[in-house]
Amino acid sequence: MNRVELELYLNDTLQIAQFRDYCPNGLQVEGRPEVRKIASGVTASLAFLEAARDWGADAVIVHHGYFWKNEDARVVGMKRRRLGVLINNDINLFAYHLPLDAHPELGNNAQLGKLLGFADDGGRFGPDQLGWLGTPAQPTTLGALAAHVAATLGRTPLMLGDADRDVRRVAWCTGGAQGFFEAAIAAGADVYISGEVSEPTTHLAAESGVGYLAAGHHATERGGARAVGEHIAERFGLEHKFFDLSNPV
Repeated sequence: MNRVELELYLNDTLQIAQFRDYCPNGLQVEGRPEVRKIASGVTASLAFLEAARDWGADAVIVHHGYFWKNEDARVVGMKRRRLGVLINNDINLFAYHLPLDAHPELGNNAQLGKLLGFADDGGRFGPDQLGWLGTPAQPTTLGALAAHVAATLGRTPLMLGDADRDVRRVAWCTGGAQGFFEAAIAAGADVYISGEVSEPTTHLAAESGVGYLAAGHHATERGGARAVGEHIAERFGLEHKFFDLSNPV
């Protein structure tokens, strides 16, 4: 399909105008006008771009793209090498940050909840209502839920709290959303699942009694870009491949 048509469809579907983000959402690097093969991944790292190039991608869709606020604007070093792969091979880069977290079906939070078997009860919390609330498939404990997360994501989460604590309501927000923990507690969660953890998180979990699972930034955000790529491929008859590069974080 035509690149402009793809861009307009993605921007409209992910409703990028609704978000004040830390980076530009949408087409970040322009490539060839016709798109037949799309590669998706979490981050537009050099390793990902080289894998997409070798596969023959015309466009890539990622959650973590470029041009973040307050970053060095010079095209040198790592940035030059990454942009060089895109420009020299005429590959389009589409990147969606907060819009890809928030989408009710294709987003990272929607996909993580679905993968872990949580029933979305419609509750939302935090900035831009990015945090989700729901219930596990059956009543469980913090320890049992941590084991389920580990088995499902292939990464053992850092668990804060009493392993025997009953869990009936779950809050989650993918990536670096440990700052939403207090909002999750206020929303009535028994446990909060996010990607990362900070030093104050330990004290907040201990003093509130609410459990916390830091399941990995990369591990919790693999769903969104993949879902968007699969959706685009099915809707427009394109070829798609998701590249899940190993990342311990």
